Amino acid sequence: MRIEACSFCSKPVYPGHGMQFVRNDCKIFKFCASKCHKNFKLKRTPRKTRWTKTFRKAMGKELAVDTTLEFERKRNVPVKYNRDLVQRTLRAMKQVQTIKERREKAHWDERMKARTEAETTTGLKILEPNLHRIEDSLVKESVKEQLRAAAVLKEKKRADAKKERQTEGVKKSKTKKVTVEAE
Repeated sequence: MRIEACSFCSKPVYPGHGMQFVRNDCKIFKFCASKCHKNFKLKRTPRKTRWTKTFRKAMGKELAVDTTLEFERKRNVPVKYNRDLVQRTLRAMKQVQTIKERREKAHWDERMKARTEAETTTGLKILEPNLHRIEDSLVKESVKEQLRAAAVLKEKKRADAKKERQTEGVKKSKTKKVTVEAE
């Protein structure tokens, strides 16, 4: 039993499900649902269709480069049945799945970290002009501390960006000098 991937959205297509389209050049396309088949016939690009797996990978919402994805590759090598081999393979599949889930969780946490930082900065921007309206002194002090920390972080990012630009400028000027000397 082979579980194929949908040619449009990359979802699994189980045996007896979905539909198959064979083009004039004998290329076989498998689709999980009529939705994918219709979008394929309309010549839509999966990378630009928001609900497909390729779009999510292209936009950085899912892991695109990972060693665990290598295990999902299709292999057309017949292997003689061996009970020990099957048991080891199943154990390895479970381990790969746990590793993959852990890496996906770490990737999601990293993406959400940037989002929460953006949300807190926008919240602080809203609070800053209205700081005089906060009556509780403890809350007011904590907001002031957060504003100071955000300002320090912002200055640090600016300084890092400035250093980066300077190092890029130095690298460019060195390459220009080398080319002039070579002539």
